[in-house]
Amino acid sequence: MTVTGFETAVEEGRCGERLWLYATYHCNLACIYCLTESHPGIANRRGLSSDLLLQLAREARGLGFGSLGVTGGEVFMLPDMAETLAELGSLLPTVALTNATLFTDRMLGRLEPLADLDVALQISLDSPDPLRNDALRGPENFAKVAEAVPKLVERGIDTRIATTVDDQSEDELERLCELHRSWGVSDDDHVVRGIVRRGRAAIEGMGSEPGPTDILPELTITADGAFLHPFAPTVRHGVTDLDLLVSRQVTPLSAAVRRFVGVVADQPVGTDAAATFT
Repeated sequence: MTVTGFETAVEEGRCGERLWLYATYHCNLACIYCLTESHPGIANRRGLSSDLLLQLAREARGLGFGSLGVTGGEVFMLPDMAETLAELGSLLPTVALTNATLFTDRMLGRLEPLADLDVALQISLDSPDPLRNDALRGPENFAKVAEAVPKLVERGIDTRIATTVDDQSEDELERLCELHRSWGVSDDDHVVRGIVRRGRAAIEGMGSEPGPTDILPELTITADGAFLHPFAPTVRHGVTDLDLLVSRQVTPLSAAVRRFVGVVADQPVGTDAAATFT
C-alpha cells in the first residue's frame, strides 16, 4: 500500500525517493559550517532510537521509498549504530554519513557485516592538507580518516568520501582526489558539495543560501518533526529552524508523507535541482 501521489511525485521529479533520518544531533566534532550546531557538549541531543529508525524504515519500504540516508550529528555516537545499519540495509539501500573518527578495531569488526549489504559509509574529508582540514572539522580528524578509510575498503565495505567546499582551489581538490584514489575510493564515490548557509555556517557567514528550488525535496525525519530536505532541520543559536518544517508528526510515517506530498505538489515538474547531500 503506497501513499497516493508519492511515487508520482518522484517520477515527475518533484521529490527524491530517499528518506533521510537524523539519528542524533550529538557529535564528537564541532565543524565550523555544521548545519545543526552539533558539538561534544550539546545539551539536547534530540535523537531517534534504533527501534524508531527501524520502524520508520519498514514503513518507508511499504510506502514506496527507494533508499535511506542516516545522518546527524555523528551517527556512531549511538552505541548500536553498526548493528542498526545492518538491519536498515536489509530493508532498503542505505547510506550513513559519518566523520569516521570512532572506528576502532573493535568497531571495524562490528562493521564487517555491512560488506554483504547495500550499505555505504560516506566519510567527510574537506582537504588533503591535514592542518586545513582540521581547521574546518576538528583536531586529528584528517589522521583518523586517513587511518579508517583504507581499513574499510580492505574489508569490502562500500566507502565514499564527501567534501564540503568553500574556497578550495582546483589544485587542492585534485590532490584530494589523488589521495582518496590511493585509498581505493574511486572518483564516482567522491561527493563534492558547497556549504549551505544555514546553521553554524550562517553565523560564520560561510556558503550560500539555497533558493526554494535549488535542493530536491527529500523527506527528512528528526526528533523535532518531518522536514522538506536534509538541509532543512538546521539549528542557529540553539534553536531549530522551522521554516522548512513539513509536519510535527512523524509516526505513522504515512501521515508525514501525505503532508510532504502536499507541499511538493507545487515543486516545478522535472526540476533539475541536484540533491547535493549525497
